[in-house]
Amino acid sequence: MATKKQTTIIDNTARKVLGIATTANDLALSATEKVFEKSFDLTEKGIGLSSKIVKKGLKVSAKNQDIVFDTLETFKGKASKYLPKFK
Repeated sequence: MATKKQTTIIDNTARKVLGIATTANDLALSATEKVFEKSFDLTEKGIGLSSKIVKKGLKVSAKNQDIVFDTLETFKGKASKYLPKFK
């Protein structure tokens, strides 16, 4: 059976180990929270940037379609004017 002095040493050691484990757990939790928050911030920025790029791409696509349709309308007008002469 352990003496009182041995029990005290064991209790003190157990308390120290528990304190160190608690500190390590708090440190790990804090680091995890920082990483999680940073990854969320970066993800939000990435989504915002992607959204801007897609919107600009759609605007460019719309302009290109307008150019194509304007060109087709011009061609249609000229074709309808000159094609009947060839019949």
